[in-house]
Amino acid sequence: MTVGSGRRWIRPDRIAVIALAVYACYFAWTCARIVAQSGRNEAQPADAIVVFGAAEYFGKPSPIYRARLDHAFELYKRKLAPVVITAGGSGGEQHFTEGAVGRDYLNKRGIGDAHLIAETQSDNSAESAERIANIMAANDMHSCIAVSDPYHVFRIKQLLKAKGRVVYVSPRKQEIPPRTRTQVLNVMREALSYTLWRLHIIRW
Repeated sequence: MTVGSGRRWIRPDRIAVIALAVYACYFAWTCARIVAQSGRNEAQPADAIVVFGAAEYFGKPSPIYRARLDHAFELYKRKLAPVVITAGGSGGEQHFTEGAVGRDYLNKRGIGDAHLIAETQSDNSAESAERIANIMAANDMHSCIAVSDPYHVFRIKQLLKAKGRVVYVSPRKQEIPPRTRTQVLNVMREALSYTLWRLHIIRW
């Protein structure tokens, strides 16, 4: 379609195709960044170790959450940080929260109360990052080692950096790597969550 000035307009369907192609490239680039970050252990001295929550069952951490907590415990034993912050709300549970369950688990493993902080109000990763950042600011903490699953650490690093924290990620060890299909789905879900967060559409 042309107008009197001779200017040619791009058809709406072509605009949609171009936009889709641009998004596909961005999505693929984000997936690549997630995979690259998942293989890096950046653990080094920091003000705190932060553990992002996972499921708990009647006051006991799920196997995934326990693996994250055990990894944080090993970092604490190496004296990389003096405090461990565990994060996560109730998830609908009436009597327990992920943050409190994680704190109690680490306390039983030998970390004293004075070296543990539980964040117990968040419902998702973005809320956890925001509340962790607030806790760190209130305690004059500037840097942290963030612990979670390999596919998750890229996003939580970006979430905490957006709150002004210096972040080193340390993915928990996986004795049995998940199947390829599961890994692909995890990476794609994280890439979508990260993209929607960047667009301020949702908070996951």
